Amino acid sequence: MAARRVGLWLIGACGGVGSTTALGLAALSRGLTSTTGLVSALPQFASLQLDEPANFTVGGHDIRKASLLSAVKELHCRSNVFDERTIAACAGDLENWSANLRPGVAFRPNAVVAAMADRSDIVQVSTPRAAIDQIQRDLKAFVDSAKLDQLVVVNAASTEPPFELGEAHQSFDKLLAALERPAIPALPTSSLYAFAAIDVGFPYVNLTPSRGATMPALEELACKRNVPLAGQDLKTGETLLKSVLAPLFARRNLKVLSWVGHNILGNRDGMVLSDPENKASKVKSKDALLGELLGYRPQSHVSIEYIESLDDWKTAWDHIHFEGFLGTKMTLQFTWQGCDSLLAAPLVLDVARLALLAQRRGESGALKHLACFFKSPIGVDQHDFNKQFELLDRYADH
Repeated sequence: MAARRVGLWLIGACGGVGSTTALGLAALSRGLTSTTGLVSALPQFASLQLDEPANFTVGGHDIRKASLLSAVKELHCRSNVFDERTIAACAGDLENWSANLRPGVAFRPNAVVAAMADRSDIVQVSTPRAAIDQIQRDLKAFVDSAKLDQLVVVNAASTEPPFELGEAHQSFDKLLAALERPAIPALPTSSLYAFAAIDVGFPYVNLTPSRGATMPALEELACKRNVPLAGQDLKTGETLLKSVLAPLFARRNLKVLSWVGHNILGNRDGMVLSDPENKASKVKSKDALLGELLGYRPQSHVSIEYIESLDDWKTAWDHIHFEGFLGTKMTLQFTWQGCDSLLAAPLVLDVARLALLAQRRGESGALKHLACFFKSPIGVDQHDFNKQFELLDRYADH
């Protein structure tokens, strides 16, 4: 019996997260690295029939002139990550997969994203409908050329500014009519990709805080097409620690008076987030969970600053001021530094494998059991990391 062939389509394929994910897949397939960091490799998930790394073929969209291999080499040089021997051994896979990359679609992006688009072959479209049609042609061509059994589409692109929903987003029929109008964008770019993937039956995963599929019209479409959805905003650093530490204060009945978090990073994500419009989406995502975890809203502040020299090494410093017995005020501080792309890439593989499994099982709509991977999990109000992880454990048990 021939091995299954599955596709991983990365929106923003040549970014740090996308290229690191591709390198990780190649290295795992060749037995060059361990499964450290891969949640789905834990013993409790061994009974799930998840696709092996060797089953995957990579493709994607990008608005920049790059290949997966050049992006990996650039990140290696800038951030001193990866082993040169691993890059050399996987170079052929990365080059082969780069042949599957297509020019990205950015329908009326804001200035900071538009400034990164240096490909001369980016398709110019006049309406959201035309953008969706082009994306779907690329996805279908990949499935046909690679002879895939399944495909999952993952948004690893730059964070967009907040996009407010209107009447056109409340139902699928209303949204369809709006897609033909060029004057006012009916959807942000992340939602154009989401629409395109869901409409042709491919699971869609949103790693970013961008709007993506989070609107009634696209949730309705996912139900119509029986497509699984997962997202949003991958939880890898400071917010992960918040989702573990805040419940500690609540369960010990220690009152948090204030929680201040300063974040600095220097990769392209940091550059994009230096724009106030784009930063607004990320700050909202990072600051939203404290009130729900504690049961009240302490004074809080989240900052994100672009420090170019740090490159992919994001650093967070948090100061938590809390009150204990007899009104005694105390402090907890922590510093977290991690390589952004290396923290995210194994989780990309986790959610991709689990989304593909969910589709094979006939599941559709929000995959609530994947809440532990995201800052703003769709379909779930629970932000306590341990309770979120229990959802994943129960899913594996049953």
